[in-house]
Amino acid sequence: MIIRRFLTGWLVFLLTIHFTVAHAEMVVIVNPHVSFDFLTKGELRRIFLGQTGNFPNGDPAEPLDVIGESRNIFYQSILMKTPESVENYWASMIFTGKAQPPRQVQPNEAKQVVAKSPRAISYIDRSQVDTSVKVINITNGQ
Repeated sequence: MIIRRFLTGWLVFLLTIHFTVAHAEMVVIVNPHVSFDFLTKGELRRIFLGQTGNFPNGDPAEPLDVIGESRNIFYQSILMKTPESVENYWASMIFTGKAQPPRQVQPNEAKQVVAKSPRAISYIDRSQVDTSVKVINITNGQ
């Protein structure tokens, strides 16, 4: 009986953690001084896959990849790729000299770097957003 209660408690705890991680709302952020308010998924993919070094308005873009679980969520929801396929993609791009992967930052650094640089673009959990960054709306499209 005690073991059953213990296991039930752990199961509830693990399901709660899974639900919280799986339902984190990721948002794309830029410096509040940028002149645009939205990007298409296609434009965002091209920036984060090194296919362009500029925002659609022509300004230079510097994508920041956040280390950890939020990166996996971003890869799957925006890039439509698994973390493994992104790693393979970058290995190929580096080997052929076509592009370098985005700079990697810790989760607690992304907002600070974006707030200081008009070139930076990254993603964070919506709960971390404040006036130091601007949330960019992501629309469907190429």
